[in-house]
Amino acid sequence: MKYTEDHEWLSLDGDVVTVGITDHAQEQLGDIVFIELPEVGTQVSKDDEVVVIESVKAASDIVSPLDGEIVEINEAIVDEPGKVNEDAEGAAWFFKVKIGDTSQLDAYLDETAYKDLIA
Repeated sequence: MKYTEDHEWLSLDGDVVTVGITDHAQEQLGDIVFIELPEVGTQVSKDDEVVVIESVKAASDIVSPLDGEIVEINEAIVDEPGKVNEDAEGAAWFFKVKIGDTSQLDAYLDETAYKDLIA
């Protein structure tokens, strides 16, 4: 697992990276009430806004941490956004992106560095 300073987690499987938000992020947001995900097949570049997330506290955008193509989205969290509050770092992932260069992940934090960041 890798982590961004924007509180996203990244999990690599071959050339596909699953992206979600961390437990810390969902705690800061509060009860999540709405999520809009990108369409499968969308080409994204690092820092493109790809997800809209709204909670009882705020609305925010989630940016793509990588360049690639969206190959899968998690429809379950669109139907039940509260699942993110229940299992942010597991079943409530947001999207999967196929990347051409896995070295893009080198720029991100490991678990120890992320825990230091949020401490």
